[in-house]
Amino acid sequence: MKIRSVRGSDYYAISPLINVWWGGRQMSDKLPKLFFDHFTNTSFVAEKDGEIIGFLIGFLSQSHPHEAYIHFVGVHPDYRKHHIGKTLYNEFFNEVKQTGRKIVRCVTSPVNKVSIAYHTKMGFKMEAGDKTIDGVPVFTDYDGPNQDRVLFVKQLV
Repeated sequence: MKIRSVRGSDYYAISPLINVWWGGRQMSDKLPKLFFDHFTNTSFVAEKDGEIIGFLIGFLSQSHPHEAYIHFVGVHPDYRKHHIGKTLYNEFFNEVKQTGRKIVRCVTSPVNKVSIAYHTKMGFKMEAGDKTIDGVPVFTDYDGPNQDRVLFVKQLV
């Protein structure tokens, strides 16, 4: 497996995969091309034999100088449980630490139990929300009406 920085042209390969990798959920509109053009230093692709098998799109916070944000991560379903996600996250952590960032944040939907479990396993802590659903703290309407979200934070060491 090879990890490399994302390129603008990767959008055209990754965008059609997103809804497939998410089991038919309409997710591709949450990752527009601008992320592939403007965050190449902090976004990564995992390849095996020239095929994209994973990606992580992240960036340095403009508003909070000690923070970075992971916007979107995907791993090909056939390659899950092969530490590809962990490798991509560690690549991101190493890159943002070099810029002095000490905190990484990310957000997921409360229905995405796999994402919640994964981030918890990766050492992220759930932030206290304004309500709890199935034991998970949730921020009501975080991304608009009826768009509740779980917010995560991780301190880098």
